[in-house]
Amino acid sequence: MYREMRRKDRQIPREEAILLLKRAEYGVLSTVNPDGTPYAVPMNFIYHENDNKIYFHAAKTGQKLDNMKLDPNPKVVFTVVGETKPVVESNSYSTIFESTIVFGSAYILKDPKEVKEALYILTKKYFPNDMHAFDAATTEADLARLYVIAMDVEHISGKAKRG
Repeated sequence: MYREMRRKDRQIPREEAILLLKRAEYGVLSTVNPDGTPYAVPMNFIYHENDNKIYFHAAKTGQKLDNMKLDPNPKVVFTVVGETKPVVESNSYSTIFESTIVFGSAYILKDPKEVKEALYILTKKYFPNDMHAFDAATTEADLARLYVIAMDVEHISGKAKRG
């Protein structure tokens, strides 16, 4: 179902691709508009290995949400890029890089308990020293103003070119 990587010499093991996914701060979530054109948006996120999902928080309106509502289980792609560095090698230009691409299906979480759990692990990633404010910041009124998007991970691949 998923195409094999053309440059197998640059393919990294799945475990290494997951490590990059865990340490990346931001990535790009790609969906498809109703007319078939792609739509990609930078997002903060958390990969939760225990349930093999990626969680995003979002406002209740926006193009990505409109695209996800077209199909109850739409396909999406999420990409992160780690360290990059332009280099000159033997009189040619190149780049040292690392990246992970994740394929899956995304949907909006409905269960308030799941929403709060996902927000907890997302908040812990970005604000590990300020978790004391989590309960006060996630009242029912606060939760009513946002969505949490869950992405079921179906396939992860990683690629790198290192020095």
